[in-house]
This record gives sequence, structure tokens and C-alpha cells, in this order.
Amino acid sequence: MRLHALIALASALCSGCTAPPPAAPADSRAPWAAAAASAPAAVPGSFADNPIVYFVVTDRFYNGNPSNDHSYGRQKDGQQEIGTFHGGDLAGLTAKLKEGWFKELGVNALWITAPYEQIRGWVVGGDKEFKHYAYHGYYALDYTLLDKNMGTPEELREMVDTAHAQGIRVLFDVVMNHPGYLDLQTARELLPQVLWPGSEKATLRDYHSYIDYNNFAFGQWWGRDWVRAGLPGYIDGGRDDRTMQLAHLPDFRTESKAPVRLPEFLRRKTDTQATDLPDTPVRGYLVKWLTHWVREYGIDGFRADTVKHVEPEAWAELKREAVKALADWKARHPTKKIDDAPFWMVGEYWGHGPQRSHLHDAGFDAMLDFDFQKRGAQYARPEALYQAYARVYAGRPGFTNLAYISSHDTELFDRGRLWDAATALMLAPGGVQIYYGDETARPAGPSPRGDPQQATRSPMNWCSMDTALLQHWRKLGQFRSRHVALARGEHRMLQDEPYAFARVDAASGDRVLVALRLTKPASVPVGGVFAEGEHLHDAYTGQRHVVRDGAVHLPAQPVVLLERAPGAR
Repeated sequence: MRLHALIALASALCSGCTAPPPAAPADSRAPWAAAAASAPAAVPGSFADNPIVYFVVTDRFYNGNPSNDHSYGRQKDGQQEIGTFHGGDLAGLTAKLKEGWFKELGVNALWITAPYEQIRGWVVGGDKEFKHYAYHGYYALDYTLLDKNMGTPEELREMVDTAHAQGIRVLFDVVMNHPGYLDLQTARELLPQVLWPGSEKATLRDYHSYIDYNNFAFGQWWGRDWVRAGLPGYIDGGRDDRTMQLAHLPDFRTESKAPVRLPEFLRRKTDTQATDLPDTPVRGYLVKWLTHWVREYGIDGFRADTVKHVEPEAWAELKREAVKALADWKARHPTKKIDDAPFWMVGEYWGHGPQRSHLHDAGFDAMLDFDFQKRGAQYARPEALYQAYARVYAGRPGFTNLAYISSHDTELFDRGRLWDAATALMLAPGGVQIYYGDETARPAGPSPRGDPQQATRSPMNWCSMDTALLQHWRKLGQFRSRHVALARGEHRMLQDEPYAFARVDAASGDRVLVALRLTKPASVPVGGVFAEGEHLHDAYTGQRHVVRDGAVHLPAQPVVLLERAPGAR
């Protein structure tokens, strides 16, 4: 059996499937590559003007290398597996890249959860309901090493190179606000002085009884100079956004200008690549560690977590150094880069909407747009939504934001309304972010008390995909990827019923016409967007249409995506 088939079978079994996914086609080219030759002429615009970002919780996506599933001795809990590692890894992302999964969706950037080393064991999750491992990448232990559950340096390099060969950028999720908790397993291995004997027998109910919270040996962990932690010898967290302990996590003192030495536990950690940096404060270490991934592997951008809890100067410094690091990597790897675009950064500032803010002056090219998800009532009739967003993003205002319909930190959008939601999102002005499984109707997982967001991070539903919905997403995504006008064009409503609009981008000359909800054949005016006699291509059905008497005559269908036909002038 070939290697790719073995990997697919292992992943299918890990995900609970009774049969492996379909075998790769005999044609060595992915389906998207075979279709590219007949596609209409594309005017995609720059990535900065038309970002289409796919966010994947790597561990919950696809298991490409089952041999790393139990790294550091991590185990399943034998119950609902809410907070355990499921097996998805960098090799799995590479397998899906080679299959064309992301390219067929029109994606031009892949945002992955932080792959650097996380705390090794588990902490109490929810209301003492589940063992919470750091599968999501938000409990950092060592920023200088890959987490072994994610894979090897060679696997990371292959994943990045494979993405770049398809014109897909790679974005790392990064955290400068906090490292992870001190879990029992990490403490046993790196800080045994703070434990009561027998901690390996701890349960969800008695977990905290095995840690001596009055022990000043905690100072050999990150230490007072590095974090606020509310432990003996540490500074307590403050009450403002910048100094608080978010979710009781240790809070990095990124605002401090005082030089620090490596924490004691990192000095004793035999595999770390961290070294003392003379005259460097906490922020400088974090910037150095994070930009190393850019300089070494060609990472194209960061999604910054918990932006409101770190001072803007820190983010600006991270951006400056990352820009230098990526330019250095591209100079050394000219055949592996996508283009000469600078490093790109998007931030998560809770509650940010579709507007420009001071954060766009602090190193961020975009912010996550929390508002779009809340406008679900408008998705079926989106004119007011599109008008509002086009007023913000049309032309070249020098910034964008990423709208989404589902998130790992909020909720999954109504699984019964994903058709309208996909249409609304992928035709919206501005930048967009697809959350893994929205394209396949991935069902929510268990929702534990005290941590309902865990339900949004269920395993990818490879064996129960809604294939009709997937095809809908793919058609919309491919269309969007070809047309910067959707993201940056002037929005013109052409008629209300059946609903039709055009987007025209003056800078590039790109133009498209979209019609929705055609319950019967209809004539739709082109409003001067396309010329009399011009041949148009419907990207949704593949049909050709000709402009006659200032209109196109369309059959009954739910979605029409009109662009200039191949060879048309």
C-alpha cells in the first residue's frame, strides 16, 4: 500500500471513520490544477487587498503522521476527548495541501494554531469536566522548539514549501500575552520542588492538592522578572487589560524595559534553543523567539492572540522585526518565495468590527472582525450589509479586516444556515476568514460547563461531509480568488428582486456581477458594468451568457457569478 494511502487510513481510523477517505485520483495533478487552464482571466489583486484566510486547529484537522500522536506521554482520556490531542499535525496539512483542499476553496493563506512546544500534560478544564491539554497552542512552554505532536522541523519545512508552491501563505498563531500554566507533568519533569508526592495519580477532582502553592520554588519557573503570577515571590496581576492575568494565566511583563536572564527552568531544559540575550527585556526575547520561525522557515505572517492585553509598542516591534526576518528569508530562498510582499499581521482584539482603528498603526495589516458573525439575520438578504462594508473597504484605504461566520473563541454558525452564510461571507467586501469545517458542515462537539468554546473545536468531519455545501464553498471561493473587485470594488445594487449587484474596482479594471435567488428565469440589467454584446461566464454553472439590450437573460438558479468569459475582450 502506498504511503499516502496508509496515512489516509490511519487518519480515518483516528477520526472514527469506518472507511478511509477516497483515494487520490490517478492523474498526479490535483483537480484544481487540471481546471486552471480553462479558467477565466483572473484579476485577484494583491494578498493585502484580497486575503482569503483558512483557519485550522491543526490537531483537529488531519492526522498525517500517527507516530507522533502520544508525544511527551500524552494520552487520551477514554471519555469524550474534549481537551485531548486528537492527532492532527503538520504532515496532515501537507497531505491536504497536496490533495488541493485549500486551493480548491480559493484560499491564499493558511492560519495554523501555534506549533511551538506547549505544556506537556493537562490542566483542569471547564467545571472539572475534562483534562485540558494544549492542543490549541495557547499554553506555550518553549517558543524555540516545535511541539512534537505537531511534527518535525522537516515536516514544517515541507508544509510551508508546499503551500508556497501553490501561492498560499502560512500564518502562525502567536501569543505574547502569556505562556501556559504550570501543569503537573511539566512540573514533575522541570520543577519537581513545587509538587506533593504522587502527582501522577491526580484526577480532575483533586488536581490542585498535588501542587504546593506556598512554595517559593515557583521562582525557578518563569520567575518574577518575566511574569505576573499571583504565586509566592511573584507580582500579582493587575486589574487593567494590560496587566491582568487572563484566565489566571501567568502574564508576561512585556511592558518592562528591564533586562532579564533566561528563566531557571529553561536553563535546565536540555533540548531548548533559548539562550541568554544580553541587555534584553522580556519583550525582546519573545520577539526574537517568534521571528526565528519567520527567518528559518519563511512564515509569511502572524495572527496575534489577545491583542488588547499587550501594549501596542510590543506589537509594532514584533512587526518590524518580522518584516526584516521575512525579507532575509526571501533573499536566501528566492525560488521558494511567493512574491516580495512584506510580512503580514492580523490581530484578535475582542469586539473589533469593520473599521480602521489605532491598531492598524501598531503593526497590524488587519484585525479580526467580530461584527460580521453577529449579522447572521442579514445573510439571506445582504444588501444593507454589503453597502455598509463597501463604504469601509472600497478602493484602497490601506487596511482591511477579516470577517468570519464561525470562530474557535465564539461559536459555530448555525449548521442549518451555512449555505446562506457561505454566500454572504464569500461575496462580502473586505477580507474573509474561513473556519475549518464550515465548508463541510462539521458538527459541534461536546460543550462542557465552564468552557463552551470547546464545542467549536471538534474533529474535522472527513467521513460525514456535506458534499453539496462543499461544492458551493468551492465555487464561491474560486470566484473570489480571481476577483479583487469583490473585496475592494465599488458596490452597486442593480435590482432588488431577483437581487443583483455589481462590484467594480477602478484601480484594476476588474468587475463582476452577482445575482441571487432566481426562482424563475429573469432578465438582469448589467448597469453599464459589461458592454453590449460582451460574452460572460457564470462561474457557478460554467454557462456562457451574452449581454443583449443592456441585460443578461438568466435561468432559474440560486446563485449566478458573472465574469468576463475566457478569451472575451
